[in-house]
Amino acid sequence: MTRLPMFSLLSIALAAQPALADDSSITIGFAIAKSGWMQPYDYASRTAEMAIEDLNNKGGLLGKQLRIVSSDTKTDPAEGVRAATDVIDQGADLVVVSCDYDQGAPAALAAVSAGKLAFSLCAGDPKMGIEGVGRQAFTTSHAAQTQGAVMADWGFAKKGFRNAYVLLDDSIEFTTSACQGFEYRWGQLEATSIVGRDSFKNSDASISSQITRLKSLNPAPDAIMLCTYPPGGASAVRQLRAAGIETPVLMTMGMDGSYWLPAVPNLSNAFLPAIGLASGPDPDKKINDLIERYKKAYGEPPATAFVFYGYALVELWARAVERAQTTETEAVFAELEKMRDEDTAIGPMSFSDQLHIQNKGRYLIIGIEKGKSEPLGYWNSPEIPKDVIFKQ
Repeated sequence: MTRLPMFSLLSIALAAQPALADDSSITIGFAIAKSGWMQPYDYASRTAEMAIEDLNNKGGLLGKQLRIVSSDTKTDPAEGVRAATDVIDQGADLVVVSCDYDQGAPAALAAVSAGKLAFSLCAGDPKMGIEGVGRQAFTTSHAAQTQGAVMADWGFAKKGFRNAYVLLDDSIEFTTSACQGFEYRWGQLEATSIVGRDSFKNSDASISSQITRLKSLNPAPDAIMLCTYPPGGASAVRQLRAAGIETPVLMTMGMDGSYWLPAVPNLSNAFLPAIGLASGPDPDKKINDLIERYKKAYGEPPATAFVFYGYALVELWARAVERAQTTETEAVFAELEKMRDEDTAIGPMSFSDQLHIQNKGRYLIIGIEKGKSEPLGYWNSPEIPKDVIFKQ
């Protein structure tokens, strides 16, 4: 398990001080990255704000209008406690944290220590929940293992891949979990093999030694499962192609979005799962409506499909508040744990007293050909057992 960044007991103690009360409204606090490399992923807060606007237009929640407060973590986990404390001091009833366990856990821990519910925008690591932060922590995301598993399923069934090479960027828990999910599902499929494994760090300037080992494999892989994220992920893909390796590359949602594609001109034969096609148009009308609304509000399409999780987060939390008839933490998370296949803008979602993350889900498979992204159809990931999700 990843160690949380060190922060003082004093900081958490300060976070636990009573927040300012405001009986006339309900406050949602965003302790997220508004700067740094995490910012494009935390743009999921934008669709969360759309959902809040929709609720307010319908009369609010429990007869009260929803109010937003926010604080920038600057893509620095050490800033998470300060940001969470800031929004709690402004009266936050719910603390929304970054779209990653490593980045969001400090803020989530501070929120839980203050008796608040912490909800990650889209952290794909299941430790953003009971096992890592505490029972008061949830994430809207699908477990990262489902991303690896869905690429294994799709690659096997649609592309006929049988021999795979796994290249893991082990910088963060998300990527490690995604590759773990791929290997779990790949091992269940008939007549498949892993012909090689290697790892690197996102900050590595070169993966030349990994490329040398990859080129020496016999048999050569049918596909490369690459678990990473930009900017190191873009560099890794560029180096693979520059070395003459044209093998299909399967990726995770960490590489979703077109913003990094100019770094690998005319990239082809690459595939990844996403909640939708961020650039649009998407085959799903609900997703496409969010894209059009986003473009109208911000003058451009979403950077990544992670943004869609924000809308579902507010839908789920608001539904739990309505059923509990209070924003009191214990009552709300009890209602969240009862949710089974709740309809949301991004499909059915569930929680339980065992998992505060999605262990199955629907993904749009996106193909990248000549530097352009195109939807290849929706594909369901298999359900991932709890013991696999939490396997270390």
